[in-house]
Amino acid sequence: MEYIVHRIKLLPAVDPQRFEHWVRDVDYATCPQLPSVLSFSVQRVSHQPDDPFHYFEIIGVTDRAAFDRDMKLDVFHELEQAFDTMAVVVDETAGERVGTGYSTAPAW
Repeated sequence: MEYIVHRIKLLPAVDPQRFEHWVRDVDYATCPQLPSVLSFSVQRVSHQPDDPFHYFEIIGVTDRAAFDRDMKLDVFHELEQAFDTMAVVVDETAGERVGTGYSTAPAW
């Protein structure tokens, strides 16, 4: 499993509530249609307009090649089109978890 982390900056004048509503109701709901995606979440960092980024997302995928294939699907392009009206990815990093990690949170 690989994790991809994107730092996200809202475009000027985009209401954070609009973006968060889209994340909850569209972005999360579309994940089951992307076979490589095992987990996905968006975290709020700031609503300050001048901050370098406002959110970050963590995408857990089976592997990068499978995710690259999913990125060619129409459903992914629809997500991209909507996202591009609200925000930009300012940075990406990816890697594999060391060991099994630790969590007391219930499984999603």
